[in-house]
Parts: sequence; structure tokens; C-alpha cells
Amino acid sequence: MMAPMRLAGTLVILTMAFLSGLRPESWDPCVQVVPNVTYQCMELNLYKIPDNMPISTKELDMSFNPLKHLGRHSFSNYLELQVLDLSRCEINIIEDDAFHGLNQLSSLILTGNPIQSLALGAFSGLSNLQRLVALEISLASLEDFPIGDLKTLEELNVAHNFIDSFKLPDYFSNLTNLEHLDLSKNNIQNIYHGDLQILYQRPLTKLSLDLSLNPLKFIQPGAFKEIKLHQLTLRSTFNSTDTMKTCIQGLVGLKTDQLVLGEFKNERQIESFNRSLLDGLCDMTIGEFEITFFREFSEKTTDFLNCLANVSAVSLSSLDLSELPKFSSDLRWQYLELVRCSFENFPELMLKSLKRLVFSYNRGLSTFTELELPNLEFLDLKRNALTFKHCCSHTYFGTTRLKYLDLSFNAVIIMTSNFLGLEQLEHLDFQHSTLRQASDFSVFLSLKNLLYLDLSYTNIHVVFHGIFHGLASLQVLKMAGNSFQDDSLPNIFMGLTELMFLDLSNCKLEQVSQGAFDSVPRLQVLNMSHNNLLFLDALPYKPLLNLQVLDCSYNRIVDSKGQELHHFPSSLASLNLTWNAFSCVCEHQSFLQWVKDQKRLLVAAEQMECASPIDMQGVPVLSFRNATCQMRKTVITVSVLTVFVVSALAILSYKFYFRLMLLVGCKKYGRGESTYDAFVIYSSQDEDWVRNELVKNLEEGVPHFQLCLHYRDFIPGVAIAANIIQEGFHKSRKVIVVVSQHFIQSRWCIFEYEIAQTWQFLSSRAGIIFIVLQKVEKSLLRQQVELYRLLSRNTYLEWEDSVLGRHIFWRRLRKALLVGKPWSPEGTADAESNQHEATTAT
Repeated sequence: MMAPMRLAGTLVILTMAFLSGLRPESWDPCVQVVPNVTYQCMELNLYKIPDNMPISTKELDMSFNPLKHLGRHSFSNYLELQVLDLSRCEINIIEDDAFHGLNQLSSLILTGNPIQSLALGAFSGLSNLQRLVALEISLASLEDFPIGDLKTLEELNVAHNFIDSFKLPDYFSNLTNLEHLDLSKNNIQNIYHGDLQILYQRPLTKLSLDLSLNPLKFIQPGAFKEIKLHQLTLRSTFNSTDTMKTCIQGLVGLKTDQLVLGEFKNERQIESFNRSLLDGLCDMTIGEFEITFFREFSEKTTDFLNCLANVSAVSLSSLDLSELPKFSSDLRWQYLELVRCSFENFPELMLKSLKRLVFSYNRGLSTFTELELPNLEFLDLKRNALTFKHCCSHTYFGTTRLKYLDLSFNAVIIMTSNFLGLEQLEHLDFQHSTLRQASDFSVFLSLKNLLYLDLSYTNIHVVFHGIFHGLASLQVLKMAGNSFQDDSLPNIFMGLTELMFLDLSNCKLEQVSQGAFDSVPRLQVLNMSHNNLLFLDALPYKPLLNLQVLDCSYNRIVDSKGQELHHFPSSLASLNLTWNAFSCVCEHQSFLQWVKDQKRLLVAAEQMECASPIDMQGVPVLSFRNATCQMRKTVITVSVLTVFVVSALAILSYKFYFRLMLLVGCKKYGRGESTYDAFVIYSSQDEDWVRNELVKNLEEGVPHFQLCLHYRDFIPGVAIAANIIQEGFHKSRKVIVVVSQHFIQSRWCIFEYEIAQTWQFLSSRAGIIFIVLQKVEKSLLRQQVELYRLLSRNTYLEWEDSVLGRHIFWRRLRKALLVGKPWSPEGTADAESNQHEATTAT
């Protein structure tokens, strides 16, 4: 009788032990972003920090887990924490000393927790806390918020709560470092003099205060008298013009470096705007003033601007403002911004003190009016659809001190003078505006100090060779989207001895003259892409002794011109010849051999494909074999029939051969460590995404992953298929398949995918991660039946080019790659060191 009972008891114990092992915290579910330093544990249904979390953790994201109750010393095992995110963790109770021991914690986020009980000592021990975010925590009063001991606090965000009183508690006298207090979206209706007593006793002159989206009804006159703030923001705060007028008048005596008034685009409350609403501004001391998003805002209501005579900066944006009044000459404004308003005419501005003027995105006018701004140094007039009939001279802009001028994305600009009186200009931008008469004379002759010039897509047809005379200091020149006489590039760059960047893309160029670049010896980057060049001629680039990057992609290059390819500068580190019309025939074998010899110099050499003859279309240029050119015609004729027979037999044995190679490789490499974390299978047409997104984020990110990429890691001279198996699959832990329409239509990609399936079957530790780069038509996908079935039945990653989509994508991909990845002590130390340096720098 006892034996069965003992057996049953043993089974119960074993069952309980087994179930305890299944608890979430024992699974090690968190994503290890930086080994032993940064972990993400979002949405894992955890009710406490996993037991196996390293005590060296510095940044921890526990958001969206049902923690519910933070007891005493909840984080006492993680004393090195610096950032802790507890957003939306259903926390309703925080006991005394819940964060005890976290002396290094600088940022605590409690957003979205329905806190019902907050102990007086809940935040005790946080001696270094600088940022506390407590949005949507059901906070009803600042008095009940026990943060008086957080003497190092710099930012306090309690927006989106139920606070109905602006009274600043006595403990604010301890918060001497507070710089930002966000009380937006609460229920504050009245502000009285007594609410601000603490600021009189202990001024916080660096404090920025945001009261936006509160239903303010009354501010007691004098409540802010002699109070000094860095910034005060009141947006979508008043529900009527009378309320707004009363509250603004209640701010009498306020001193602030910046005052922001207005509404939000989707939170409009003031239906009309009368001229007396902002009369109270005359009784304040303001450094910078911004007003935005008001309806029916006209020049008749701008009298308040006269109250701002002594401010340094004024910003008027998204207002129904058809014109500006004539300002008093006594105004001391240095910066004026007029953005997205409804001007019918260009404002007449005669402000002697003004140094910076931004007038952009105003589409209601067409003609530019001359200015009279003698001290103006910065002028931004982009995206207004303006016409400039007499550009450009100092009389046109009313100043001789201009250093920055942006006229981009406007209508027609007629060049009638050569910037006489504007010799101090350093930055000039005309892109996507139509320039007329720019090639009739030396337009830029006076601009000896100009460093940056953008003439992209300005419809210039260059005929006059002296168009750039005078630009002795120019470093950056952008000429994309224009054209040249006879579609030939002559030496029009005489005197540009300081030029380092030149963009001549999309200029319809068919040839480059031998002396085109003789005058720009310091040039480092040259973009010749998207033209009609037929030959790769190295001689024009020979004088460029400092050239590092040359882009000749998207041309019509068939062959090299002559045998001068060795004349490329020795400094050249990157040459892009992709998307050209290479002719892979014996007549061009010297050029094709040069391509093979210069594989390291060429960008994406594996993507360079033959365009002719027909039987070679789409074949990589690197696959061309010179030995073929030595065959006699008679041998070729006799061999045709043999080739057909051998090809049929080869196709039958092809799959078996490679699968045998896989099987042998599994036995050979199965017990050793993998060289790469993943082998990437993708179409050559998706190369940009792989280089700029996948490689950059995985190989240059933290943690560091080593990818196997065919263009970089395959052994030269070895057959492509053998490289795929030996270097790709045998030496990689996982396989990443980048699925797109280009991928499905590529026979090489499908071949690699089929081998990957076999590899996954033969190697028990191998895994395939699918990334769907773009929407793929089902009819096209069904052509690859097995791939269609796998994507239909299995989880895969889908690329979404948005801030949130990218964040989720990289988090999930890193988590998948981390499975089974060993971490060496050296790598861990390096990661910790890098993280420490980054934190210190911040």
C-alpha cells in the first residue's frame, strides 16, 4: 500500500518541478540587444524580471508585462540599471523602497499604469534620477506625487492625467535641477498667485513649462509676475476668445526666453481671432515668440506684434494670414519665420535688425518683392512657387551681408546679374527651380567665398564654358538633371581648385572630353550615374589624384575605350559600374578580364550583367571565361550536339551532386563552430536594401552579427554553386531568405532556396528565416509551390519602412538570430565597453 503512495508522491513532485520549469521567467525569453547590458522583454507575459537576467544589466525594457505589484526591493538584484521602462505593466501598487538600491538609474518610465496606491517612499533611493515619465497613471494631484527627494530630477512628464490644480507643492524647492515640466492634457482650469509661491522662493530660471491641452479658464493677474521661465507653451488651451484674452492678460509680468501660443492641427478651438486677444503680451518680457495654427488670422489682428518689439525671434506658422502689416522700424527682431501661411503677396519687410528670414511653404503668392534688410545673413525662401524676375544682387535682397540663400523648389528664376554686392555668400541652393539665362554669362563671378552650390534639376542647358568662373572656394557642386551642348562634358570647371564633390547625374551625357576634370585636382566624389555613356574611358579621370568615389552606374557602357583602364587614379576606392549594357563577347575580353581583376574596386561586381549577345543576357560579367574565345568554330559546331546531350545528363545529376556535397558538408562541419551567423540569399536587384539596411544594422549594430554575402565572402576562382554550398551553407548557423518579386523570378535565387531546404533537412541545427521585402503577387508566388506553402503556413518577417515598423522588424530579426548564438567573453566585454562609452558620451 505504501509503495503506490510513494510512487504517486514522487510523480507529483516531478510534475511540479516540470511545470515550474515551464514558467515564463525560466525560458530566457528576452532579447539580448547588448550582452549583459541591454535587454528587451516587451509583451512576454512576465510577472517579474526573469531570474537569469544578468546583474550587470544597465538598460531594461519590461513594458507590456503584467507586473501589477512592485513590492519592496523589487529591483535590488540589478543595482547597475540606468534606464528602466515599465510602460503599461498594469501596475496598481508601488510600495516603499520599490526601487531601493538603484543609485545609477537616470531614466524611469511608468507610462500607462493604473496606479492606485503610491507609497510615500516609493521613489526613495533614486539618488541619480534625471528623467521621470508618468503619463496616464491616474495621477490626480502633484501634492500626492512623492518625488520630493529626487533632487537630481531634470525632466518630469505627468501629461495625460487628472491633475486639476496648478499649485506647485513645497517639495519643488528641492528640485533645483528641474528643466522641463510637462503638465499637458490634464484638467487644470485656474491658476492663482499662490500656486507659484515656490517659484518665488526658489526660482527655476531654466524651467520649461507645457500647459497645452488643459481647459484653462482663468489666470489671476500677477500670478506670474517676476517669474522667470525658459519656455512656456500654451497650445489648444483656450475654448473661447474671451478666455484666451483673460488668460493672456493674467500672464502680466512674466519673463520667459520663449513663449509658444496657438493650437494643434487636429485640436482647433478658437474659431475667430480678434485684434485684442494678445494685448497682454505688452506686459511680458519675451525672448522668442511663436504662434501657430489659428483660423481667420489676418493682418488686421497683428497689432499684438507691436508688443514684441524687443524679442529676438518671431515665428508665425500655419496661420490664415494673407499679408503682414508694415512693421515699426523700432523692432529689434533678429529672426523671423513665416511658414505655411496664406500670403497673397510677398510681405514688404524693412527690419534693420533682422539677420535670419525663413519664408517657406507659402503657396498663395507668385511674385517676389524686393527686400530692404541691411543686416540679413540667412534667407530661406524654399517651396513657395515664387517667380524671381531680376536675380540676383544686393539691391534685390536689400543686404550685402547675406551668407545663406535658399531659392529651391520655386517657379522661374531669371538671372540678370552676377550677385553683385553678395560676395559673402557661402551657401546657394536653386534645386528644382527653373533657371533662365544662367548659361549666358558668368553668373557666379562675384561669389569668391561660395562653398556650396546646388543647381540640380534647374533646366540649365550649358553652352557657355565660363558659367562657373569666379567660384574659387567652391567645395560642393550639384548639377544633376541638367544638360550640355552636344551631350558632351567639356572643361567648364576652370578655377574650381577647391571642389571636392561633383554631381553630374541625369545630364544625358554621352561622352566626357579628355580635359574635362583638369581644373579640379582635389575632387574626391564624382557622380556620373544615369547618363548615356557608351564607353568607360579612364583618361578624363587621370588628373583626379584625390578621387575616391566614382559612380558610373545606370549608363549604357558596353566596353572600355582603348586600353587605358590603368589610368584610373590610385586613390580610387569605389567604382560603380552596375546597370550598364556590357557586351560579353570575345572582342571585349580585355575589358571583361579587367573587371575580374578589379573586383575589389568595383561596387557590387556580382551584379554586373551581360546585355549582349542574346544568349548571355542576364549572365554575371564575372562568369565570362576567356578560354571560350580560344575555341575554334569547327569545334563549336561539332560540340553543339554533344552539349545538348551532356546538358540533359547534367541536369539529371545536378541536384544529386549538390545534395551529396551538402551531406558530406554536414558531416564535416556539423560538429564545429560556424564562421557566419547567417548566409543571405537575395536577388541582385535587392542589393541596395541588403547593403544599406540588413548589413548596416546587423554587422554594424549591437549585438554584432557576421553575415555571409556572396559578393564579399565567396572565394574567387571557385564555381558559384560550390561557393554557395561550401562557403554559404556549410559555414553558417542560419539562412536568411529575402523574398521579393525579383527573387522569385531569379533562377539563381530559386536554386539557392532549394539547396537551403535540403540543408535544413540534413542539418538539425540549421534554420531558415524568411524576410518578405515587398508585396508579392500570389499568382507569381504560386509558380514556386513549395515556397508558397512555406510562407502560407509559417511565420515570417515582413519589412515595413516606418519608424514603428522598422523598430519591430529589427527587434524580431535580432531575436531570431540570437537563438543558438554563442557569446564569447571577449565579445561580451567589448559590447559592455562600447555601451559604457556610448552612455558616457550621452
